[in-house]
Formats: sequence, C-alpha cells, structure tokens
Amino acid sequence: MKIASIHIYSHDGRRRNLTLNPDGLNIITGLASTGKSSLSDIVEYCMGGDECKIAEGFIREKVSWFAVTFQFPNEQVFVAKPNPKPGQVQCSLAMVLRGRQIRTPEFDDLKHNGGDELVHELLSSLLGIPETKTPVPERSSRTGYSVNVKHTAFYLFQKQGLVASKELLFYRQAEEHLPQTIRDTFAVLFGISNVGDMETEANRRATQRELKIAQKELKLAQETEDALDTRGLGLLAEARTVGIPFSNSPGRAGPSTDGAESDLVVSLREVLNWRPGQVALMAESEMAKLQARRSNLRAERRQVLDQISSAQRYVKGASDFQTEAQEQRSRLESINALPRASNGAWQWPFLKEEDARMDGIAESLMAELSSLDSELEQVGGARPRLDEHLAALTDRSSQLKDAIREVEVDLNVAVLTDEKAAAQEDANARALKVQGRVSFYLDSLNPSNAISTLKLKVERLQAKLDQVNQNAGADDDADARMESVITHISGTMTTLVKEFKAFFSEFPFRLDMRNLTVVVQRPGNPVPMIRTGGGANWLAYHISALLALHHYASENRIPIPRFLMLDQPTQVYFPSQTIYESVAGDAEQVKRVDADLEAAKKLFETLLNYTKELVPGFQLIVTEHANFADDWFQDALVEDPWMNPPALVPQDWPSWRK
Repeated sequence: MKIASIHIYSHDGRRRNLTLNPDGLNIITGLASTGKSSLSDIVEYCMGGDECKIAEGFIREKVSWFAVTFQFPNEQVFVAKPNPKPGQVQCSLAMVLRGRQIRTPEFDDLKHNGGDELVHELLSSLLGIPETKTPVPERSSRTGYSVNVKHTAFYLFQKQGLVASKELLFYRQAEEHLPQTIRDTFAVLFGISNVGDMETEANRRATQRELKIAQKELKLAQETEDALDTRGLGLLAEARTVGIPFSNSPGRAGPSTDGAESDLVVSLREVLNWRPGQVALMAESEMAKLQARRSNLRAERRQVLDQISSAQRYVKGASDFQTEAQEQRSRLESINALPRASNGAWQWPFLKEEDARMDGIAESLMAELSSLDSELEQVGGARPRLDEHLAALTDRSSQLKDAIREVEVDLNVAVLTDEKAAAQEDANARALKVQGRVSFYLDSLNPSNAISTLKLKVERLQAKLDQVNQNAGADDDADARMESVITHISGTMTTLVKEFKAFFSEFPFRLDMRNLTVVVQRPGNPVPMIRTGGGANWLAYHISALLALHHYASENRIPIPRFLMLDQPTQVYFPSQTIYESVAGDAEQVKRVDADLEAAKKLFETLLNYTKELVPGFQLIVTEHANFADDWFQDALVEDPWMNPPALVPQDWPSWRK
C-alpha cells in the first residue's frame, strides 16, 4: 500500500490535488506554515484515524473534506473524510471507493458510505493483515482489540518533533498504553506471534503481576508480624498509664502454632473490655439555686448593714445634741441665767415672775428653754429603744453572714465535685483513645493462617508462571522468532548508520523492541539511544531503524504499507531555525548558507539510494525547507517549492467563518 495522491476540497466545491510518485523519493519543499507538516496528519486521518490531528487555523477553516488515494499492486482505494465541525476533532464518517483506476470524485459527489471501521477492514484486508484479535489475560476487565491498518502507523510517520528525538523512536510511543500496543501488534504483523502465542504472553504478564502483588502482600504480612511485639507492648504500657487494668502478663505477640491467641492479644482484649467509671454531676438547676440563694442573702445582709449604719449615725447625732444641750444648760445654770433655780424658785433679779409673762423677750426665752428640756427628755427616752434596735440588726447581720458561709460551703463542694467529674471525663477520654488504637491494632492482625495462606498463593502463582513459560517455549518458540527478526533488522540498521557516518557507527546497532529504542552494541557496555548525543546522530538512528524495518518487511512480505513520511529531517544540520527556513525554495541560495550542507545532502542521497537499490520502488515522502540544486533532488520534487502562494491550501479559498 502506497499513496498515489492527496486531495483537499474547499467549502465552495474546488479541489486541490497533490499527486505523488508511488515509487521512489517524493520531496515537498517550501517555506514554513505552508501546510507541509499537515500532509502526514491528512494521510493518518484518511487511514481511519478517529481523531483529526490537523492543527487549528488556516487549513481547518478553509477545507471541507480531506481525501487520499491509496495505491495497491492491482487497484486503488479512495478514502475521503469530512473535516470535523468547528471546535471538534473527531469524525468517524468516511467515503470509500475501490477500483483499478479511480477517478477522483468532484465535490458534489462526496458523501459518506461508511465509517472508520470500513476503512480499517478494507485496507487491512488488501494489506493481508491476519484477522487477529488481541487476547486478554484471564479475569481481566479490559477487552481485546483487532489488529488492523491503524497499528501500522507506528512505522509510517516520523513527524517533526519525533524524527530527531532521543527518548522516542516510534510514532505515538509516548501516549498512555500504546507502548504495549506497539509490542503486541509488532509481534502479530511481523509473524512472530500467532493468536495462541499472544494469549499465552498476555496470561504470562497477568500471572507475573499477580505473583508480584502476592509477594508484596506476603512480605508485608511477615514484616507486620515481626513488629507486633513492640507495638502491642507499647499499647499495653499506654493502657496502664491511663488506668486501664489487665491481668495477663504479655508475652509473644504473634499467633501460636495451634491457633490459640497469644498472651499479648488476650491482655489487649481485656483492655477492650474495660468500661469507664461514672461520676455523678450536680444538676445545673441545683447549682443555680445555691448561687441565687447566696445572692439573695448577700443582698439582704447589705440592707441590714445599711440599716445598722443609719441607726448608728442617728444615735451618734442624738448623743452629740444631748451633750451639747446639757453643756449649754450647765453654763446657764452656773451664772443663774435660768429663770428658776434647781429647786424651782424664781431667780431672775431683773424681772419678777409675774412680769416675765408680760415681757415678750422673756416669754420667748422661757419657751425656748422649755422646748429644750422637752427635746432632751425625748432624746433620753428614745436611747434604750435605739440600742435594742441596733442589737437586733446586728444579730440579723450575724445570722445572714453564717447563712452565706453555709451556702458558699455547699457551692465549693459542688465545684469540687464538678472538677472531679471533669477530670474523670478527661481520663476516660484518654483511655477510650487507647482502646481505639488497641482495637485498630487487633483488627489489623493477620489471622493465624494468613501468612501460610499467602505463602501457598505465592507458590501456586509461581508454579502457574513456570507452567505458562514452559508452554510458551514448547510450541514453536516465539522468542526465537523474535530474535531472528530483530537480528535481521539490526544488521541492516547497522549498515545504514555507517552510511550516515553517525557517532558509534563503528559498533553494531540493535533494535530493542522491549524498550522501543535503538541500542549501540558496544562490547561490555551497551549504549541506549537516550544516552547518546547530538541531533544528527539521533536522526541517523531513527531513519536507519525505520528503513531497516521496512527493508525486512519488503523482503518478507510483512503486511504493512510500503511508504514512510519524514517531516523536516534536515533541520538538525542547520545552526538556527532562521537559517533553516532561509534555504526554502531557492536552490542557489543553498550554496551560500553557512551550515552542514554536505551532511544534509548526504541524507537525501541515502534516502534516494534506498528507494533505488536497497528496496526498489519503496515510497519515501519528505517534507522539507531545504531545496538543493542537484538534478536528482529537483527530479524528486513533487511540485514547485511552496512559497505561500503556492501552498497546500490556495489563498482564495473561502473560510467556513464566511
């Protein structure tokens, strides 16, 4: 299977054809951003790719359909797929035509008559890919898949970011799960494994995984058992610290040979049986009543104290008044200033008694003296009652003080009770945490037969793996077939690397399908490609490996397409991207570029010789910036250099946005 032509259709019905030479070297050269790198994406899409990888932008906006005409020895197959709708990348619809010489359909004739499955089925059948479905291991949740033409894409495309990579060799190798797919389908396509071999290999890998898991479980169980003594004794020490009692003295942690529980486990189970002690708490309402009673008693006592203070102030005032009045009266008596003497006789010499009633001043003075006597008599009479009142108030104050003291005692007892209960709750909480760790510890213990069961499981899986390996080697050893294929491919690859004069070319090279890389077979110290240096060397290793693989496929009728697409391989020979792009389209300017032109030219000479001598008629499609003036290079050009315009997509094509 080769590529006869690539087609794109505009939204207004125009068609752009890129006709290729199915035999030999095809070169498409030109400026950057003219659509060269999209050609391999178009081919992959039309081989039944479920995803359109053509970059968003100019091409996706102006093209409505992509198509490829595939050339087989006796017929052609035309496959066209619509451009996915804007914002989408997937489309499974396809138009498929088959005939000896297909006339490329016009735009109005395009209509899908199938999908990607039809494309896969037809191309795979014409290539001769065996109808093989990859088996899956026993008890696996995934399903097998059919080997078809899309699994040949790993060997057909070397895109710009891949062609000189040191980490990756095959297309899409970096995608998840695809490395194993490459290994599995390589074995089928290159006749190394039949269906039985693949099923055996799948079961072998599954058994290996189960064996590794069982071995890890056994190792973990044994390590856990070894650590039981320290962990268990530590938990018992914690239990003793928080006051949890247990009677047994702990010994060995692990299970006994007769299945009985060890002393340590028995002690830990006693820890789990412990229940926390309870301390009665005073009801909040009782505490509130005591506090309210204390507040009332204090308030009442304050009132009594206020009354005592008021009475004492009154008594003091009356005493002061009585004392002052008595002193005044005594002074008056000493000078006979009072109208009557103490015996009641009249003693004013300046006024007779009968005249005193007639004199206003005398009458007023006598009235004041009479009032003073009355007040002194009242004060003197009230003093005993005041003393009794003060005594009663003082008594009441003492009673209230005693009552307050009693309430405070009750409150202190209540607070101490609550504090004790809180402390007990804290102790219970710590003890419960220890119980939780003990419970987790006991739950994590393997039963007495867990380790022996795991040992039996490991032995059973090892025996199963040995049996699978024995069966795999008994029926037409697939390893020997793989070794034979790899040896032939590696020999051709070594020869090609020497032609490129790449580093390490003095040593044999080997294709490593287990790790999907190239290895330098340096004696005593093999060197994988990732540990080599230089972009030119990686490019040489990539191209040599792919060409050697196709050489073997061609000589041994391996059912993979007979073409290889390389995207911008000579970029590694130029010191900068600017210089690399400057050589596009102008064969004369190439002579003036300061770059390793001889190495770049040698690359194309090697590719041309491959299609003429090593694998005559093999189709090589190279998209490039470089344009050498040599006749053989110009003869290999598919079209005039793309200078934008011309390019893959004409400038005047309308965009879907319009």
